[in-house]
Amino acid sequence: MQKEFKATQKYLLESPRKLRLVVGIVKKMKPAEAVEKLPFVQKRAAKDLAKVIKAAIASAKAQGVSDMNLVFKEIQIGEGPRLKRGRAASRGMWHPFKKRMAHIRVVLTTLNKQISNSKSQINTNEEKSKVETKSEEVKTKKVEKKGKEKKS
Repeated sequence: MQKEFKATQKYLLESPRKLRLVVGIVKKMKPAEAVEKLPFVQKRAAKDLAKVIKAAIASAKAQGVSDMNLVFKEIQIGEGPRLKRGRAASRGMWHPFKKRMAHIRVVLTTLNKQISNSKSQINTNEEKSKVETKSEEVKTKKVEKKGKEKKS
């Protein structure tokens, strides 16, 4: 059975668009590998994303799951509220702009190694039984040949 481990960061004063660029790099990696490589990504968003991934890995480790058995199920970057700000301009004017916020949600899940192991055990058991039946057939043929040779 697959377990899910979640971590969120809300109200991060970073544009969701800039965060999504970093998520595009990381989403195909394993979480442990992503944490190792994120410090070398030349984006400010990489540091914030690494913290959330580390929190999700820590919650998995707290429940006894190895970080090598984890994969990303989803990395979701949502839009938070916007701060409406402005800047003084010439002739007494005001130029407004918005400071965007983002919400990060990381969901990790475990790999299905147990199912693949049980399938491989079933396959090896079937192969062993096939080999045993073939070896028994060969032995009976040899015995039959020896019996024929002794009669003649």
